[in-house]
Amino acid sequence: MKLALTMAFLGSQSSSLAFNLPATVSSLTARYSTSTSTSTSRLFASTYDIDPDESSEQRLADAVGAGTGNGSASSSSSEQVLSSSPPMSTSASASASASASGPTRFDSLLADVGLEGQLSSMGALRDKRVISGNDVFCNRELQLGSVRAIGFDMDYTIAQYKQPAFDKLAFDGAKEKLVNELGYPEEFLNIEYDHEFWVRGLIIDTQRGNFIKIDRHKYVRVAYHGYTPISSRTRKDLYSRFFNQVPSFGEKQYVDMDTLFQFVDASLFASMIEMKDNGEHEFMDYKTYEELYNDMRHSVDLCHRDGVIKDEVAKNPEKYIVLDDEMVPMLKQYKEDGIKVFLLTNSLWEYASVAMNYLYHQADVDEDLKLKNEWTDLFDLVVVGSCKPAYMRDPYLNLFRVNMEDGSLLNTDGLYEIDALGDNGAQKFLNQGKVFQGGNWKHLTAMLEVDAGEEILYVGDHLYSDVLRSKRTLGWRSAFIMPELPGEMKNFYEQIPVRNKINKLRSLRDELSVAGDAIRISGDADADEKLRLLEEDDDKIKMVLTDLAEKYHRSFHPIWGMMFQAGYQDSRLAYFVTNYACLYTAKATNLGSVSTNRAFRTAADVLPHDELISCDSTRFEEE
Repeated sequence: MKLALTMAFLGSQSSSLAFNLPATVSSLTARYSTSTSTSTSRLFASTYDIDPDESSEQRLADAVGAGTGNGSASSSSSEQVLSSSPPMSTSASASASASASGPTRFDSLLADVGLEGQLSSMGALRDKRVISGNDVFCNRELQLGSVRAIGFDMDYTIAQYKQPAFDKLAFDGAKEKLVNELGYPEEFLNIEYDHEFWVRGLIIDTQRGNFIKIDRHKYVRVAYHGYTPISSRTRKDLYSRFFNQVPSFGEKQYVDMDTLFQFVDASLFASMIEMKDNGEHEFMDYKTYEELYNDMRHSVDLCHRDGVIKDEVAKNPEKYIVLDDEMVPMLKQYKEDGIKVFLLTNSLWEYASVAMNYLYHQADVDEDLKLKNEWTDLFDLVVVGSCKPAYMRDPYLNLFRVNMEDGSLLNTDGLYEIDALGDNGAQKFLNQGKVFQGGNWKHLTAMLEVDAGEEILYVGDHLYSDVLRSKRTLGWRSAFIMPELPGEMKNFYEQIPVRNKINKLRSLRDELSVAGDAIRISGDADADEKLRLLEEDDDKIKMVLTDLAEKYHRSFHPIWGMMFQAGYQDSRLAYFVTNYACLYTAKATNLGSVSTNRAFRTAADVLPHDELISCDSTRFEEE
């Protein structure tokens, strides 16, 4: 960190300082590289450091610093590898025999780069790599071996819930509160919960009572008012036709549906909108859509606090919680490998204890065993009632220690108390009790004794509170949990033939457009006729393409289409997952199937011009 800051400072100064930059950097590097302290050695250890090839730009800079100018030495060696294959030694011949039983799909590649017959582990590979919904996928390179602490959210992360049974607890409880406590019409009690109507990634416009799906460029692709579809013309008038007031969809009136919990909110709000618009209820006529939304949120929040959900789950946990026999082994393995493990959840202690006891014992055990809370042994520390995302933004939130026997809270002095305990203060502080409520990220990092945000991997299901906020504000590494992923992948796989047709037809239309431009500037006498025929052909393709695209989206969801795509663009959900989730997978315990030294690698990003150049159906011509 000191080196990075010094380089940034020097780079912003006058030319006289910049002239001495190489010598200054060299002295700093020498000073840090000769230090033997653990914290100093971690200065250059990063969860972003995967392989040398990931740092090709740095290698170019190193070559310049070493006086080799444009790095000709390294480039010439690369050319040698690519242009010729070294002679095969006796041991290499043996390796070739060993790899003969492996897949042949890499043979041509290995021969081209001079590695033919030199790899002895090819026999471990299959003819084709198997991809499943339980894989862990990577958006941003991550060296898991450099992660010092892994944290988990609880709800819909460590604890998966059975839908729609679990959601109906909040849905039915909120209905009763809206009617009995806030005065809504009694017929509201008759509405039914329909969790299949919704998908993650939608946005709720609380002022207008609309539900919208947008792409990564913030263009609204489809919209509903309550359960009623909005026409294309109205949708564009509401959200697209502006000069200087283009919505960012980050304004207060917009609420992202980032978690499965919000399916309950959406169903209740949509039903309230339909009743207000179509019913004869004077009580609702005087309420704005935003007031309806606030009443709904108040009622749902009460269900999480007053026992409507917790008490029912405690009585019958097997009805609502999905058991996962891979959870305990995964957490134990992390601790055995020297990784600190923590639980960070917004749920309060009383409910967290119910859910985690059931998951730990794999059964509904007696009260005496529950009171032992043996599940806490899986974690180095537990934080309940964390109030994310404020936990990751507000450094002044107070930290309380939880009495596990009765749930009572004890004040702590947080960071001051840890410092006052002297050497090994964090561990002494945790020895007094490792279950806490509230606090903030400063308390967490002090108790974990980590030096940088990137040393923490946090796993959660809430795209904003768990993933985006922890990544953008604190620099934590992030893993996004998305139970819907296997179904989305299955549909994608089955629709590959349709997708290929769509992509090829779009490419054909694009080439016709290029051909049309050439005709327009040609000056041919029959240019108008050629253009007319071209437009007719384009219309025919467009009609087929429209039907195929509708079929494609409907296969994912009959109302909202593909979750990760809006039109032909990435959806807003896909944009945020790509930019803020280092990893993503269907369930938290999928992470337990990979080594704690695993290096996750990303696919190379390609812009449209490079993608077109690399396409088999194109030819590149220099100017």
